[in-house]
Amino acid sequence: MSETNEHAHHIVGPKVYVIILFALLVGTGLTVWASFIDLGPWNPVIALAIATTKASLVVLFFMGVKYSGKLTKLTVFAGIFTFLILVSMTLADYISRAWGNW
Repeated sequence: MSETNEHAHHIVGPKVYVIILFALLVGTGLTVWASFIDLGPWNPVIALAIATTKASLVVLFFMGVKYSGKLTKLTVFAGIFTFLILVSMTLADYISRAWGNW
């Protein structure tokens, strides 16, 4: 007697993909629109917020993390956490330098 080790995959309908597509297109439009507006130091903040939202949609839906198991979600979280640690260490080094005093 042979046992099958097939896992059930979550099937996502095309309607969800079309909604995500339009959300990504709106995000792209917002990015272009925001690039023409002078918001001073808030320009990179707005651009990164839009980019983070779009990347989250891609990871959750197109890469299937939303419907994956706990181990996959933990792996994605660990990658994001590691990235944030590296960015914070880089910014701490950048801020701690004595600019112009060498």
